[in-house]
Amino acid sequence: MTLEVMPILGLPEVGPGDDLVAMLAGADIREGDVVVVTQKVVSKQEGRTVPASEREASIASETVRVVAARDDLVIAETRHGFVCANAGVDASNVADGMLTLLPEDPDWSATRLRRGLLEGRTLDRLGVVITDTFGRPWRDGLVDVAIGVAGMPAIVDLRGTPDHGGRMLDATVVALADQVAAAAGAVMGKAERVPAAVVRGLAWDVHDGSARDLVRPAELDLFRESPSQALRARRTIRSFGDGAVARDAVADAVAAACTAPAPHHTRPWLFVALDGAAAKRALLAAIADAWRADLRADDTPEETIERRIARSDAVLGQAPTLIVPFVRFAGAHPYADAERAGAEREMFLLSGGAAIQNLLLALHARSVASCWISSTLFCQDETRAVLGVDDEWHALGTVACGQMPEGGASRPRPAVDLADFLRWS
Repeated sequence: MTLEVMPILGLPEVGPGDDLVAMLAGADIREGDVVVVTQKVVSKQEGRTVPASEREASIASETVRVVAARDDLVIAETRHGFVCANAGVDASNVADGMLTLLPEDPDWSATRLRRGLLEGRTLDRLGVVITDTFGRPWRDGLVDVAIGVAGMPAIVDLRGTPDHGGRMLDATVVALADQVAAAAGAVMGKAERVPAAVVRGLAWDVHDGSARDLVRPAELDLFRESPSQALRARRTIRSFGDGAVARDAVADAVAAACTAPAPHHTRPWLFVALDGAAAKRALLAAIADAWRADLRADDTPEETIERRIARSDAVLGQAPTLIVPFVRFAGAHPYADAERAGAEREMFLLSGGAAIQNLLLALHARSVASCWISSTLFCQDETRAVLGVDDEWHALGTVACGQMPEGGASRPRPAVDLADFLRWS
């Protein structure tokens, strides 16, 4: 296969409502060609521009998820599923004082442009790709990628086909539309006023494809959040979607928990995971019995007791997996005075809290919803008896976990006023 990449020269400045098809009408377009157009001219033609003074608000409105942030740079996921700098809000190649936003629906923009280019032409195979320049994790520099595709496949799945040596491919999925975009980008420099090109010589069989095909599903994305963003993105979720929690996800989370800071070179933690119905029922019954006894001793009305227990069971009872974290104080230094002895115990308890936080973050990284509930802190003997744990272990609540519910957390995390939490001296 030999490819030709030819810039389309002499295009005028594009404004809102301009006839982009008419502007491209003079280009030499043949059977099997791919017409490549930059996002910038499509956005300007569709009126997707805003004043530069609205930069921050525009980035926020175009963002559905922040992946990473540093200083004034935000790597964000857009409503299209693209992950790019500042949610695609950009000031290059646009009038002073203005910014462009990504097209509302780049695939539809590509489809509309393709239909217009086919009018008056007897072509069967004609592809259209709309491009934008994205950065790439692990590699410096920008490259053109496809954000809109029509008339051609966006990806070519080679899994199950042999390579030149006859070995079956089991992971190779080629981003064909991105290859076309990168090739065209070589002749569409940002400073040369060349916003379109024709790529010739490409072969394909499937005529329907979209840039949505290039978006990796969340469950397959190993790099969905930066570590700093994951700290902010993890939420307490008390209701769960259908399905069990994979045991390897729990094992990974416990392994992460065991990297927490610990006193005196100890690892003073134990995590008991319950995903069997009988085991969970036994634990919840023990918690409920202990709680009833305590509340009755406080002269709490029976209806209030049952309401509180029902509210707890609504979370713990429906969770596919319960994890009970424990800490022990073996290895603590003995002190005669109460102050230092108490501080030594608190040090181990703090270590247990750090381990629980690591556990919750690791579950979040595996897209497992979770919440920490204090429950077992108030019924130590009962918890140890049900779970068959020695008396040296001190229960630190219960972590309920399950599949992420539709839409994730029900409410956005409230903003934090650091003036309430940070003091410098």
